[in-house]
Amino acid sequence: QVQVAESGGGLVQPGGSLRVSCTISGLIFSWLDVDWYRQAPGKERALVARITSGDVTNYADSVKGRFTISRDNAKNTVFLQMNSLKPDDTALYYCHTKSRVNRDFWGQGTQVTVSP
Repeated sequence: QVQVAESGGGLVQPGGSLRVSCTISGLIFSWLDVDWYRQAPGKERALVARITSGDVTNYADSVKGRFTISRDNAKNTVFLQMNSLKPDDTALYYCHTKSRVNRDFWGQGTQVTVSP
């Protein structure tokens, strides 16, 4: 059974940092491309960052230079380090991956709130 579990969200002041984690079980983790999405109230879910099985990374323009995605295959975990956080970064952050037969798997999300 595939499980996708996010952790590490919380409340942080503007300009602060936070690291969220995504642990995936039930798939061969080293083969996976893994994404972080976010959804703010009243907005559509949007891609934030992606890391491929070959460690190639991509970022949304709004987070380039502030967020860093990385992975630890030994721990089946992908991290999203978020620096210089802004109130506009406030959202529910979701981890996503696809199996080799193109089935989508999502986590439940972790809330990140940036507020004074």
